[in-house]
Amino acid sequence: MSFIFTGFSVAKESNSIAKWNFQTWEKHCSEVTCKQLDFLPLKCDSCGDLFCKDHITYDQHKCASAYKKDVQVPVCPLCGAPVPVKKGELADIAVSQHMDRKCSSKPKQKNLQIFTNRCCKPGCRKKELMKIECDQCRNNFCLSHRHPVDHDCKTTGPALSKAG
Repeated sequence: MSFIFTGFSVAKESNSIAKWNFQTWEKHCSEVTCKQLDFLPLKCDSCGDLFCKDHITYDQHKCASAYKKDVQVPVCPLCGAPVPVKKGELADIAVSQHMDRKCSSKPKQKNLQIFTNRCCKPGCRKKELMKIECDQCRNNFCLSHRHPVDHDCKTTGPALSKAG
């Protein structure tokens, strides 16, 4: 009496001990330099050959059909847009053609000044990222001169305070 399971057969003997027949699923690795006998071979989803665990990746067995599954979309380093690549075309060439023809990058943004808020204290040349305005005179100052005492604020009347 014999029971068939996926990929192997179990033969039932008279003494009720199951004898496994592994010959139906043991395969040799398809890599030319390996040929290791493997009981759990892995099938490449691109070329369909069987490989051991050491040669299953596309690079490890130099898969000729890797381009079918190994799809990557390069991104333009200037504008950040994805660049479509045709089959068999190198990604570097497609990106360089994109940069030469269709790239919508703005090279002027590279020279964009971030620190534009200049201090109004005479003699100070510092610039800040954020505008720091004096509550009394409404002028812009750097962190060193932000307090009315530090920039010799000349307003008439009592000092204004946000606390009240």
